[in-house]
Amino acid sequence: MPLGVVVLAIAAGLVWYLWSRVAGLEDRVSTAETLAAQLDRQLDLSRREAEELRHRSDTAQAQAEDAQREADREATARQEAELSREFAREEAEQALLNSERAETEATRSRQELTQLQSARKRELDRMQEALGRIAETSRTPLGMVVNLGEDKFLFDFDKADLKPDNRELLSRIAGVLLASHGYRIQVYGHTDDVGDAQYNQQLSERRAQAVRDYLVKAGLPEDIIEAKGFGKTSPRVEAKTNDARRKNRRVEIGVVDTIISYDKLNATEN
Repeated sequence: MPLGVVVLAIAAGLVWYLWSRVAGLEDRVSTAETLAAQLDRQLDLSRREAEELRHRSDTAQAQAEDAQREADREATARQEAELSREFAREEAEQALLNSERAETEATRSRQELTQLQSARKRELDRMQEALGRIAETSRTPLGMVVNLGEDKFLFDFDKADLKPDNRELLSRIAGVLLASHGYRIQVYGHTDDVGDAQYNQQLSERRAQAVRDYLVKAGLPEDIIEAKGFGKTSPRVEAKTNDARRKNRRVEIGVVDTIISYDKLNATEN
């Protein structure tokens, strides 16, 4: 066989071998590229899945934190509610104790008031009995009134001077009042109907003041005695006879109990 043919055959075999090797490499490169593309897709998918997982994890963490905060708030609210219930219970117990204490105090006050009323009644009864032996004395809702008139205590016509008998009578009345306590005295002066209203008003005031001054000199405290004149506006006897006018020229001594307020007491009882 000619040498040229052999060389050509060898060259052709070598070319075929090289071509087959190149084709195999190209196939391997193509396969590698395909695998690389698949790996890239899988990696990208894995990244997205990892991002989604991180997002879910972050969301779950945020939800868990929110749930924990809500649980903490609920626990705090429960504690506050429990404290409020405890405070309310303590306040209710204190209110009950205060109510019981107030009721006890009210009962004690009522008992003391009853005892005081009884004591004041005995005191006023004693005063009325003692004063009644001296002059006409009548009981009033606030105390009593001693009428200085009739034949025991008389003023001369148009006069406010105290006679010796008047002073003796006032001394006896002052002795009874000095032995008592818890009262105020109101001295009321009156005149008959002779003369004008203004003059009789002034005359009645002078008569009341004369009695007040004598009681103060007899030892009664000045600050508990008040004098007031009524002129001819409050006659004891509605007549124009000399006897009626003599009885209307008078002074009344009002004894007012200052320990018990009967007006308030009556309002409470009603």
